[in-house]
Amino acid sequence: MNADYRWYVVRSKPGQTKRAVQELQNQGFEVFCPSITVEHIRAGKRVTCVEPLFPGYLFIELSELTSNWRPIRSTRGVAQILTFGDKPAVVPDDVVENLRTQVQARSELRPQQPVRIEDGPLSHLNAVFLEYDGEKRAFLLLEMLGRWQKLSLPLGTFGPV
Repeated sequence: MNADYRWYVVRSKPGQTKRAVQELQNQGFEVFCPSITVEHIRAGKRVTCVEPLFPGYLFIELSELTSNWRPIRSTRGVAQILTFGDKPAVVPDDVVENLRTQVQARSELRPQQPVRIEDGPLSHLNAVFLEYDGEKRAFLLLEMLGRWQKLSLPLGTFGPV
């Protein structure tokens, strides 16, 4: 990808995020709409749903020099490109890559799955994924001194073995 390509934020019309993503992809734009799997209780039953991490918003990669920005505003499902003043709001590449890594790691992990801690004082130790602890952390089981200890670590500090 050229160095002049950057990530921007697009706000979608209410309830039309999926449509905006599909329409922008059909036009050849690189689009990223992070989503997560969440559990809800509906009618007394546990239901698993896939929801956008940022409802109503998505990321699009564009070049100020070579991309045609005009069709974006009239794309079905798109409300606007977010701006600060008269300039489109730029999202740093590392923020988008970090989001991609976090979402991918979260979607791949299943209860009782072996993981390896990759960052922090417990790095290079193996553990067992237990469950998510909110949006940014997870509970792991780590065997220490002959006993299983439950810890809460930030997502991104461990990964599947």
